[in-house]
Amino acid sequence: MSILTKLRCITLDVTGTLIAYKGELGDYYCMAAKAAGQQCPDYKRVHEGFKLAYTEMTKKHPCFGFHEKIPNIVWWKTCVKDSFVQAGYEYDEETFEKIFRRIYATFGSSAPYSIFPDAVPFLRWLRERGVTVGLVSNAEYRYQDVILPALGLNQGSEWDFGVFSGLEGVEKPDPRIYEIALKKAGNVAPEEVLHIGDSLRTDYLPARSVGMHGLLLDRFKTADAVNWRKAGATVLPDLTATKEWLTSEELKCTDM
Repeated sequence: MSILTKLRCITLDVTGTLIAYKGELGDYYCMAAKAAGQQCPDYKRVHEGFKLAYTEMTKKHPCFGFHEKIPNIVWWKTCVKDSFVQAGYEYDEETFEKIFRRIYATFGSSAPYSIFPDAVPFLRWLRERGVTVGLVSNAEYRYQDVILPALGLNQGSEWDFGVFSGLEGVEKPDPRIYEIALKKAGNVAPEEVLHIGDSLRTDYLPARSVGMHGLLLDRFKTADAVNWRKAGATVLPDLTATKEWLTSEELKCTDM
């Protein structure tokens, strides 16, 4: 019997697993600045500034400000402003408001993202076989309500339930986010669930810690994949290979 016959639910990470960013962060910050009549900021500086600002915001106000009830737009406004400041750019309030509004609208749409071509076929294939499909992501509400539907990933046709950190107040790698997924899947036993992601730290290890099976995708041929395999993870290149792996009669659940 194949591994698929032993599973009642498969959960998946979103960014890096089902969808990816198009271009660079600097592309969108540059377009926003130009639209406000400003010069295009340096891509590398803005990218590094964003990483610093985002890391700081997630430490101070995790889950996009969920516990402090910070409005989503306020959380991102603070993060974007600090990104520019960290990169060495400061604007007057009116100018920054124009820049931010464009950035916020852009990243609240499908524009900066592309969907991997194997994503929709794989998700529909699972659901056609009676497997419950869940999404587990460190993302805010716009992923569920706007971005994923705009990319053709709809609840009810491609996935059954979602666990998004900005809506749940828990974020990966906290194992509790996977426990929430188990409950939303109908309180299925963890050994009947497989989680698919692209990070050893935030996907594989915490999912395994609650008893779920784990699998990692190496879509971008990262050097980290060597360490993933050393840690015992099954690593596959994409969801097409995952489908073949799931239906192989030669593998057992112990191969996960």
